[in-house]
Amino acid sequence: MSMKVRFWGVRGSVASPGPETAMVGGNTSCVEVVAGGSRIILDAGTGIRRLGNELIKQGPVDVTLLLSHVHWDHIQGLPFFAPLYAPGTRMHVVNGANGASTRDVLRRQMSAPVFPVDLNDVPSSMSYLEVRDRQRFVAGEAEVTAVRANHPDQVYAYRIEHRGSSVVYATDTEHYRCVDPRLATLARNADVLIYDAQYLPNEYAGEGGQSRVGWGHSTWEAAVELARAANVGRLVLFHHDPSRTDDGVMAIEALAQGQFVDTVAAREGMLLTVGAAGAARAA
Repeated sequence: MSMKVRFWGVRGSVASPGPETAMVGGNTSCVEVVAGGSRIILDAGTGIRRLGNELIKQGPVDVTLLLSHVHWDHIQGLPFFAPLYAPGTRMHVVNGANGASTRDVLRRQMSAPVFPVDLNDVPSSMSYLEVRDRQRFVAGEAEVTAVRANHPDQVYAYRIEHRGSSVVYATDTEHYRCVDPRLATLARNADVLIYDAQYLPNEYAGEGGQSRVGWGHSTWEAAVELARAANVGRLVLFHHDPSRTDDGVMAIEALAQGQFVDTVAAREGMLLTVGAAGAARAA
């Protein structure tokens, strides 16, 4: 009856490996959701490489890949997803309609001269669905709703529901002066809200440096405001700035917990079990 949510990549913009990011992790966006017998992958950042290495050990892979958008840090792990090269793999790719073919966009990074294997030549079976704002569709045993978010180029947030449990994934979205009513509706009473919290409020405003207004990312304060407005069970801070050290991420987590107790900063390997008893974290 429960959903399992595991984090494989939690950084934004660019992968940032190193000793100062080793605890939280340096891979870009990739989250795995298991709903009953169905597996959904949220984004194909560099974190999807390790996920693929685990999945390929388990036999034939059948997954739905929900792309928030096709900026590089959300797709550049796909060429290194081992199941892509297995004939038995079935991958259903979902992306928001943006005037460009999702397949063509993904092929650009898997074609000469920038990559040695052309997407046309992979032996796995791939299908594509381009969704519209507020479209609801089925992904295996789960039901998914897609909603436009606020970011340069089109971005979509997703709500995944399975047998009364719900997870909302809203990354690469910028907050407004008020709580985004579209995201508040999408996240209403969700068990888990995974939300972009890349910047500190003073960084976002440009105090002492360059303003990030208009860059399409949010803050932990906006995350807390949305979590409260939507009455979510647990808030997960996500898409950490690549220059943010582990200590910096932990400091943001503590600030957010002071205003919304059930908050956690996403870390690679973190597992949430979402079910009738709510969400519980395990390493």
